[in-house]
Amino acid sequence: MIPYTEESSKSFKDSDKAPLFLAIGMFDGVHIGHQSLIKSAIAEARKNRGRAGVLTFWPHPSVFFKSPQPTRMIYPAERRTHLLESLGVEEVIELPFDSGLSSIEAVDFPRWLKARYPDLQKVFVGANWHYGKGRKGNAQTLRKHGPEVGFGVEAMERVHYADGPVSSSRIRSHLQKGEIEEANKLLGRPYHVRGEVRAGRKLGRKIGFPTLNLPWTYDLLPALGVYGVRVGSVNHAESSNAVANLGMRPTVESGATQPQLEVHLLSGGSPWGEGSVLEVEWVFRLRPEQRFESLDELSAQIRRDREEALRRFAEKP
Repeated sequence: MIPYTEESSKSFKDSDKAPLFLAIGMFDGVHIGHQSLIKSAIAEARKNRGRAGVLTFWPHPSVFFKSPQPTRMIYPAERRTHLLESLGVEEVIELPFDSGLSSIEAVDFPRWLKARYPDLQKVFVGANWHYGKGRKGNAQTLRKHGPEVGFGVEAMERVHYADGPVSSSRIRSHLQKGEIEEANKLLGRPYHVRGEVRAGRKLGRKIGFPTLNLPWTYDLLPALGVYGVRVGSVNHAESSNAVANLGMRPTVESGATQPQLEVHLLSGGSPWGEGSVLEVEWVFRLRPEQRFESLDELSAQIRRDREEALRRFAEKP
């Protein structure tokens, strides 16, 4: 990631690099629509012996403008950057969405962009993208004014899947309803989180189902419940199918203020311990979280969850 500063701006101005083909957007989730846009920029860059980049922003404008209901981000900034880089872009430029950026008039934005990235050859945006103060700029105005200052513009129509256009808001809705399989189809990969294993109360071990406690930093929280997941080391050297509970643990704890993520490996023993950094891919949802009257009832339900997860994983390709 190249955070924007005056120094980073100068490095672009003073460079003698290949022409820059730049995809611009928020790219929350880096879903299949975003991937299509960014891959177009990459293909054009390779065709013209240029370099492909992504220009994005943080935080979401709704946070800067102090909306009473700010948009919850699917992934934190560093995870988004990793996903963007994994597509093959050579530069990820993250600009702070602040008073300076938000005050640029739409008519001035193309010249502002070209001044900071003089090697800019072409930009790629979604057909519904808006920019500039008051969101007055759109794909049509960018097509008009971009060539005037020296760069081309390609505005791509939204990718559709099933019953509608692919969008980050649609994915957020699926996640908040626990519709993981639907969200994964739109993301083009399993929704995933990273966390560091922390010591717990070892209650799961006492009832025959040891778990890994994996707190992680989130903005958007998926629906509480029990999920089938794949868990592994971040370098993907080892992985295991598992059952995960995301919730407040009402059977064994009262007064909890934050949900916990606990993962039980279907293979039994764990190669990881406290301090291990793991990635959890969410594959399907088994049921909502619920309260049981006793540990025996909880244990019996976990056993059923385990059996159902084994069956469903066996059906997966």
